[in-house]
Amino acid sequence: MLNTFQERISQHQRLSELRIKLLHLHKLLLETERLTYEQVRGQVSRGELLQLVTSHEQFAWLHRLSELIIQIDELLHDDESVTPEAIEAIDSDIHTLLSPDELGDEFAMKYNTALQRHPDVVLAHADVVMLLTSENG
Repeated sequence: MLNTFQERISQHQRLSELRIKLLHLHKLLLETERLTYEQVRGQVSRGELLQLVTSHEQFAWLHRLSELIIQIDELLHDDESVTPEAIEAIDSDIHTLLSPDELGDEFAMKYNTALQRHPDVVLAHADVVMLLTSENG
């Protein structure tokens, strides 16, 4: 019983850490996309950026990462759903999404470009991947 309790605490801690790392990666990707947008259209305020993130097609590719973060939030707020299968599924989804590919879907191509151009994105990507691989299973 205690072992199961300790496993649940460990799973929650890992999910929380994964969430933090994904949020950091998302913030960096959002910043890179904002800079690209501003090069063409001029500087935007925080309020304008929020509007762009939710409704402009240039930022739409980031929604998939946002959705994964929301899935983690939902797992963290519902103890019953934190099963080994749920964690394995979220890990798999993250690994699949964060696979850069210059010939892949829109996310994969834009993610690949961000990794090529921004060292901070590379470091944040590595943090997520290390957490996925070091404690997977």
